[in-house]
Amino acid sequence: MSQRRKFIKQSLVSSALFLPGVSAFSKTLEKGLQKEEKPLILSTWNHGLPANKAAWDKLKETGSILDAVEAGVRDTELDMENLSVGLQGLPDREGITTLDASIMTGDGACGSVAFVRQIKHPITLARAVMEKTPHVMLAGEGARQFAIAQGFPLEKEELSPKAKVEYDKWKVTSQYKPIINIENHDTIGMIGIDSSGKLAGSCTTSGLAYKMHGRVGDSPIIGAGLYVDDEVGAATATGLGETIIRICGSFLIVELMRQGRTPQEACEEAVKRLVTKSKNIQDIQAGFLAINKYGETGAYAVHPGFNFARATSSENILIDSKSHF
Repeated sequence: MSQRRKFIKQSLVSSALFLPGVSAFSKTLEKGLQKEEKPLILSTWNHGLPANKAAWDKLKETGSILDAVEAGVRDTELDMENLSVGLQGLPDREGITTLDASIMTGDGACGSVAFVRQIKHPITLARAVMEKTPHVMLAGEGARQFAIAQGFPLEKEELSPKAKVEYDKWKVTSQYKPIINIENHDTIGMIGIDSSGKLAGSCTTSGLAYKMHGRVGDSPIIGAGLYVDDEVGAATATGLGETIIRICGSFLIVELMRQGRTPQEACEEAVKRLVTKSKNIQDIQAGFLAINKYGETGAYAVHPGFNFARATSSENILIDSKSHF
């Protein structure tokens, strides 16, 4: 190749970084990223293992990654042993269980519900908000009215047997001090990519135990607990929601990936940002999961103890995340 042709080629490659619409993310393949197997599903905590199985079963049935991430967390919403998701979850300080959920696809469609009562599957209600209303979020009584209009049955408002026992114990002292990896263990977030590269995510929770009545965490907030973009990737969060909201955690991770960071690098940077913006960090746990459009993944937490489930066509395994401290 002549020197002139080499110069022209190098100039075109360099100038492409400055052209409108050409981001650093579009150059990541030149870094030699290792592609992961697709389809791929990630979900937070050990309850992600059965959730991933339910998601894979639905993906095989319908071929839709959106259907898969909804079905996966619906499984957790029904798990009577889980006290952090679904109507069986631990209540607020008034003894009332309130639920939050969000769902999103990579084309920007999204829906969420917050502070909703008596609905067994808030993730399905969030999907109905996405698909059947002009809105993104419905909350409280409005969300419940919409659920009734859509034919969702209202469940009897009573604590599950395990939640009632724990609530009665709590009322003895009525102290509110979340314990990391226990009361911060308050969400299932799931993100997935299908074989064609389409992405979707879901997030559902009963929130922090013994929270103030009306408190809403990061899970139903698009950009905080969940964010998905087919052009880049997806991220979800778990842990103390207030800290995640303050940094728009999931959106931050996706934007860092857009700028060229790997999912792991993006998760680590988000945790560093969260640590600098949070007081009493020794008492705070938060963790992030991310996947980019090539199928590369990342996970990182503030403290040890966060784990996540990773499912491909060949395995469904639980992995301990690395942490900042």
